[in-house]
Amino acid sequence: MHRMAICLLLTVLLLSGCTLAPHYSRPEAPVPASWAADPAAEAGDAQAAPAYELSWQDFFVDENLKELIRLALESNRDLRITALTIERTRAQYRIQRAELFPDLQAGAGYNRQRVPDTSGFGRVIHLEQYNVSLGTTAWEIDFFGRLRSLKKQALQTYLASEEAYRSARLALVSEVARAYLMLAADRERLQLAAETQASYQETLKLTQRRYDAGVASELDLRQAQTSVEAARVDRARYQSLVVEGENALRQLVGQEFSPDLLPEAPVTKLAAVTELPVGVPSEVLQQRPDILAAEHQLKAAYANIGAARAAFFPRIALTASAGFGSSELSTLFDDASRAWAFSPRLDLPIFTAGSLRARLQVSKVDREISLARYEGAIQGAFREVADALVRQETIVDQLQAQQALVEATEATYNLSELRYTRGVDSFLSVLDSQRSLYGARQGLVAVRLARLENLVTLYKVLGGGAF
Repeated sequence: MHRMAICLLLTVLLLSGCTLAPHYSRPEAPVPASWAADPAAEAGDAQAAPAYELSWQDFFVDENLKELIRLALESNRDLRITALTIERTRAQYRIQRAELFPDLQAGAGYNRQRVPDTSGFGRVIHLEQYNVSLGTTAWEIDFFGRLRSLKKQALQTYLASEEAYRSARLALVSEVARAYLMLAADRERLQLAAETQASYQETLKLTQRRYDAGVASELDLRQAQTSVEAARVDRARYQSLVVEGENALRQLVGQEFSPDLLPEAPVTKLAAVTELPVGVPSEVLQQRPDILAAEHQLKAAYANIGAARAAFFPRIALTASAGFGSSELSTLFDDASRAWAFSPRLDLPIFTAGSLRARLQVSKVDREISLARYEGAIQGAFREVADALVRQETIVDQLQAQQALVEATEATYNLSELRYTRGVDSFLSVLDSQRSLYGARQGLVAVRLARLENLVTLYKVLGGGAF
């Protein structure tokens, strides 16, 4: 009993010991400490919740969009594949972890055989053997942490897959939001094209009457017809884009949904998202799921170095069994029937033609590659956030300017139409002002869409989710 207790204690100490992996410390981020040029801006937004703590249910305020996102998170096939990949990685980690413990096997058997007579006396011998046993085969006692290093590597790989899944969910949420906003914009553009075509049609009718009365020229009539046909082209194009947008949204969602969930309001009036703070420290990048995944891969590379170093040292494996064996079933569990076997084995690498050193070098190079990928991911994320923040600061002014342009071109159109009906100006001025007004309204839709899409992008690149 004392020996068993000592063995168990020794095993626990061995399994909880250190490994030969190098010490890991998070590398310094190769980016500036902040995006904001004005420190006061950072202080003003210090009380705002970070984007990575803001759930998509709180960020998106449009109920139809929120329902579509919920359906997509349930049914999107690409996300389902990612989830299944995580399940596979979790199982791999469990397999690797199980190698730290002995594989106990229980067995029972019965053997009966006839032994031929070789003595010449004509005697026949029948032998019977009953046995039961419990034992382990080739259990590696992890003195130098090789198995623990492999377990840590498998764990970090699993954690990286978890973060990859979070990143995939965040990407899916943003893609559904963009598809929804784009569909709303295309529906508004289609409506604008239809209204413009109707307006051009009325202008054509008026011009036709003036032409029949000899007041307007044939050139005026042909120019009015050109505007109508151009509007028809735009209307047909936007009809196609609307259908394509609905198909893209259905594919992202992964299932059929009610037409009532399609955008109801035009994008110029759609309140789909909440505002995010501008002045935020670049430390929030450390919470992005793709950055966390890259860091877990870096930690896995560190653990691989520990396993490669441990391969230089002896491996101790143990095969042991204990049980009972007897020629009679009635005496199988008697004291005299007890049996045991104990077979330790030590394997010491002596000559490997440099393969162990090469594997250690490979693991070190893999660590440097993982480090470069980690730092590259941070730099890429920093640029994404910086671009989105710059865009956010300028898009409001652009939106205001575009709105003013719409109002100015509308006033110009009204004046040019009045001047034409009074014979002061040519019909070409009316058509030019009509086209300018149509273009300005289409531009307003595009700018409003760009602003909403940029907010979605900012939410994504700041690591939003809180899934």
